[in-house]
Amino acid sequence: MKILAIDSSGLVASAAVTEDEKLLAEYTVNYKKTHSQTLMPMVDEIVRMTELDLSTIDAVAVAGGPGSFTGLRIGSAAAKGLAQALNKPVIGVPTTEAMALELWGYSGLIIPVMDARRRQVYTGIYSFSEAGEGAVRPKCLLEQCALGIEELVAKAGSFGKKAVFTGDGVPVFKEDILRLASFPVSFAPVHLNAQRAGAVAALAAVMFREGNYTSACEHVPVYLRKSQAERERERAEGHAGG
Repeated sequence: MKILAIDSSGLVASAAVTEDEKLLAEYTVNYKKTHSQTLMPMVDEIVRMTELDLSTIDAVAVAGGPGSFTGLRIGSAAAKGLAQALNKPVIGVPTTEAMALELWGYSGLIIPVMDARRRQVYTGIYSFSEAGEGAVRPKCLLEQCALGIEELVAKAGSFGKKAVFTGDGVPVFKEDILRLASFPVSFAPVHLNAQRAGAVAALAAVMFREGNYTSACEHVPVYLRKSQAERERERAEGHAGG
């Protein structure tokens, strides 16, 4: 099975190609450029370097959310366009589960946190120890959601386990997490603390075998919250109506 994967759900832009149990290539950038500038050139470079015939891939995988509204739309549009042109299915991978997969084998809770602004994070809570020995996917203990950092730490504490936090929300909320947590906490190291398309591809392969994919036309990202523009419009309409 050969999968082309992309992730533009957060600050990082990443693209990868996997074939069966092998990561053929991965290109990740986290540096002051918009995803519209970087994502497709990264895909083109991977295709060139691996001499990949795109017609031979089985599916296009994309981090399907939650995450940045603009980033998700760019990633979704790229995945849908590629899949439509190649007549391949799209696998929309849960962003936070793919982030948790990077910490495969950790014995405590895995808690991805993506900065959602306004003292909130996009998050979920995962565990490999509760998924059973040899599990290829972590068990989801808290579905993807947007939460205030205080509420998240309280929910994590209710499990009575140690936890590792990962994601771009860590630098923003690290001091809060350390202050609020009544349980042992740690933070993922630099090479494992951000989205990676390789993890998206690995999870997508499992989902594909489970029959969890859609056509290009059917794929939609998971936003969880309304965009800032929508919220501002509603506020403006509310003021006008008042």
